[in-house]
Order: sequence, then structure tokens, then C-alpha cells
Amino acid sequence: MDHHQIVIVGGGTAGLTVAARLRKADPSLDIAIVEPSSKHYYQPLWTMVGAGMFAPEVSGRDEENLIPTGVKWIQEAVSTFTPGENKIATHGGIELSYDYLVVAPGIQIYWDKVKGLREAVGKDGVCSNYSIDTVASTWKFISELKQGTALFTQPAGAVKCGGAPQKICYLAEDHFRRSGVRDKIDVIFTAAGPRLFAVDEYRVVLEKVAKRKRVDTRFRHNLVEVRSESKEAIYRHMDTDEEMVIKYDMIHVTPPMGAPEFVAASELASEAGWVDVDKFTLQHNRFPNVFSLGDASSLPTSKTGAAIRKQAPVMVSNLLSAMRGEPLAASYDGYTSCPVVTGYDSMVLAEFDYEGRPAETFPFDQAQERFSMFLLKKFGLPALYWHGMLKGRV
Repeated sequence: MDHHQIVIVGGGTAGLTVAARLRKADPSLDIAIVEPSSKHYYQPLWTMVGAGMFAPEVSGRDEENLIPTGVKWIQEAVSTFTPGENKIATHGGIELSYDYLVVAPGIQIYWDKVKGLREAVGKDGVCSNYSIDTVASTWKFISELKQGTALFTQPAGAVKCGGAPQKICYLAEDHFRRSGVRDKIDVIFTAAGPRLFAVDEYRVVLEKVAKRKRVDTRFRHNLVEVRSESKEAIYRHMDTDEEMVIKYDMIHVTPPMGAPEFVAASELASEAGWVDVDKFTLQHNRFPNVFSLGDASSLPTSKTGAAIRKQAPVMVSNLLSAMRGEPLAASYDGYTSCPVVTGYDSMVLAEFDYEGRPAETFPFDQAQERFSMFLLKKFGLPALYWHGMLKGRV
């Protein structure tokens, strides 16, 4: 059985950032990353890929070139955790033991929770930004639509970046306007939740954006089926369970998401299926040598890469303290960020903490649409990601 001081499950944003920070803190640490994927994607760029600003391949890098020097990469998918024995097993039959475990496999997309979606996505006007295999279809169907109904959905429960489903709606509306076909297209945004955004300071401005753009917003609508042959979206009302049908010519679906199945089925999971950690220290509530961060964790904040940027230094500090037998002094305040693109030249940069209080970076009111923030999203944040976060520098 292979043994390592620290085993990191997941080689995505959280896993790579933690590995880089641990190596910078102590190059002698014996670290392994368990990650099956050979490609790594900067997924926040997929909103702009779906709007025709970038080609899909621009968002990707080879995983092997991102693994920090000195860290062992085990290209396997985890099947089971046995935290009482400090062991994990992979689908390929490998067993690993560890002194400390970091669980960061991200969030799982459940295409099959919307009937007909898996078969339809990428064809006949059905698209989604949530996979490298389907994101190109978003721009294809947006750019081809000249009249009819453009429908955009947001499901119940957690999703990657709570504002992302409406970003592509605003970009599509902007494209229709610039192309001279806006008056021939009805733009509808449906959400299972009761409002556009959870934090009031940003919700108010986004409601104004939707009103200005004449986006028909419909809340408490949860998509349950896509009938691609008749171009019908079937919804259940979240309060009344009433079935509703909306006809579309193109539909962008944000699929349901949740904890990865192998996490939810493990001893590490909370009742909701996420890795059960303290929201301040990121240490597991029952297994003190286990830590978690990112989308798979139970942290009650929006699931974004920006949140990971603030979680990683806290988690690394506390992990190193635990290894030394010291108190866990670092604390995460729930900071997260959601750059809500509202057009091809504007963005609202929402930043807030556990209490829903704005926690803004810049010395101006970020609850306004700004071209400067759009440039940050398009050029600044990808550079920060590849050359800063994943290198353990910021």
C-alpha cells in the first residue's frame, strides 16, 4: 500500500492551489494528488466561451503541467474513503494511506436529474456552458437565433457560482441587441429560487439590469424535463408543485449539481452529502486529520474559485498547525466573489462574506456595472488564476 504524509483528492482549483501552497511552505512534505483528468479547465471562462469571446480550448491546460514540482500525481478516480483507517481506494484498485487528507474533488453535475437533458444537450437549440463538450453549442445557438424565445434556467440547490446562470442570459440579450434582432426575440430567465441574487446590495442592481434588458424573470420555476422534439421546457413550481410548460427556440440549461456521489456515500459526508467541516477552520468535524475546501465542502458560501482563493491559505495554515500539534488559529470568514457579467462591456463584481455583507476589493461602489470590471473578468482574473492561484502565490 502506498503511503503519503498528505493525500489531496482532486486536482482542480482547490487541490492544485493547496498543493502549491503546501510545497512553498515546506518543500520536504510528501504530497500526492489523486485526480483522474488529464486536462484542467479554467471554468469561469466558459461564460465568455458561450458568448463567442473565446474558443473552448483557450480555457484548458494539461494537468501534468500544473502539478507542483515534487508532488506525486496519481491519475485515478477515488471510489471509497475509510477515514477511520486513514485510507482511500481508487476505481483502479489502488489503496492509499495517509497521515492527513485534503478532500477537494469539486461539485458533480447531474445531467440526468432533468429528464431528456443528457440526450438533448448540444443539439436542436439545447445548450449548456457547464461542460467543455457542450459549451461551444451555446454560442452556436445564440448566434444562429434570429427570432423566437431564448430561455435560460437556474436549478434548485447549489451551483458553481450562483450568478453564472444569469450571466449568459445578459450576454445573449446583448448579442441579440447588437445584431439587430432583439425585438424579435423574447428573453426569459427562470430560477428555482425566489430572487435574482442572495445579497441585497447586488440584487437591486441586477434587477435593474434585467428590467432594462427586458428579460422576463420567472422565479420558483424548477426545470424537470426538456422535450427537444417539441421544444418544450417542463417546470415544477417550487411552492405549488404545479407543472408549467414554456416553449423555446433555444434553451441554455444550468443543470442540477450536488456533492460527488463517492463523497456523499462516505463517512466524511454531512447529511446534505458535502464534506462535513468546520466553517471557520475547514477541519473535518469528526476526523481531525481530514480537511476540505472548495465546492465539495459543506462551507455555507457560494461555490466559486474566488472563495477557494481565500479558503486555501486558511486551510493550509491550519493543516500545518495540526501537523505540529498546535491550535488551529486561521479562520475563514466566508468570503466569496461572483463577477456577474451584464453585457459585452459591463460587469458587477459581487464580493461578500458569510453574513451576506459586501467584502469589496476596490475603493468604489462595486454594485454598479463597470467596463473596468469586465476587463478584469476577461483578462485579469484568468492571469491571476493560472500564474497566481495555481502557483500558490495569491
